[in-house]
Amino acid sequence: MSASMLAVARIGQLSDGAWKRIELLLPSSAGCRGGQWRDHRQVIEAIAWRYRTGSPWRDLPPELGPWQTAWKRLDRWSRDGTLDRLLAAAHCDAEVAGDLDWVVSVDSTIARAHQHAAGARHRRHDDHHVAEDSAEATTDTGGEIESQGSARARRRA
Repeated sequence: MSASMLAVARIGQLSDGAWKRIELLLPSSAGCRGGQWRDHRQVIEAIAWRYRTGSPWRDLPPELGPWQTAWKRLDRWSRDGTLDRLLAAAHCDAEVAGDLDWVVSVDSTIARAHQHAAGARHRRHDDHHVAEDSAEATTDTGGEIESQGSARARRRA
């Protein structure tokens, strides 16, 4: 098998039928300032490869074009609503074909943070127990057990 056959097999994830369906929904570079845009199909292949593999953008294979182009196009399309239009069209096509299976998974897990994590009241440093005599100062470590023990009882007295 030749190297060009491997490259085509490796990146040819988008079928011709799928491409014909989404090609009409993509923005045109006609009338825009600057040079001609890179082929949309190659960019979509690059975006699909990146999400399929989970790889960083910088690891995009050279045959898919510069990673910066794919990232910028994805960012632009997500901001201008192009991706929303593509998803809506795919959703409509799948619903008409009866390919949608609505399975909903709801997770109601509640994760509670410890009271010291954030927002809890904090005692000021001078509010902590201060030993009243030198004998107690040598044995008191300032921990909760000591502050609940005899030193607290002595303060009340």
